[in-house]
Amino acid sequence: MTKKDMRFLCYPYMREKGSLVDFEIRTDSLAVRIGQAAGLVDSYPNIKELLLQLTEYAYHLNGSVRGDQAIGEEALRWLSDVYDQYEIEVREEIQQFLLPQGSQAASALHIARSEAKKSVRALHFVRLERDVPTLLMDYTHLLANVLFLLAVYINKQEGVKEIPFTSQSYPKKRGRKE
Repeated sequence: MTKKDMRFLCYPYMREKGSLVDFEIRTDSLAVRIGQAAGLVDSYPNIKELLLQLTEYAYHLNGSVRGDQAIGEEALRWLSDVYDQYEIEVREEIQQFLLPQGSQAASALHIARSEAKKSVRALHFVRLERDVPTLLMDYTHLLANVLFLLAVYINKQEGVKEIPFTSQSYPKKRGRKE
């Protein structure tokens, strides 16, 4: 019996029936998108370093359900501190819903944010099938929010004006219908 030639196998768990594979594929896409954004922020070395760290954490998140949990309290606290730092920087800009637009780097961060939200959803489905630590859910939600803040921050640094979005589907105040 010969071992399967690895050139014909992109991912060893592809044929599994559970949701874990979908989560792992989603977080792989998330890591790729964060890495893509990192390639667009050379003029912001601190942001580039942060995004490369987040790319690594996305892969740690990827394996934290099937393998050993690599995202712990320390990583969650670190990401929470990053959130606090950038929320202060863009507090005024984020008082309303914004269209996902702007510079190439900000747009790439918005795409990464969307991938993080898809990862949250995929992790939710994994959670319906097996135990998933709440910390991983919290981390993934927080990651999406950090990526949003970074997109707005980059637009602010590059002088790109945010465009507010007002929904016609969800009014600001929901009153009782008489």
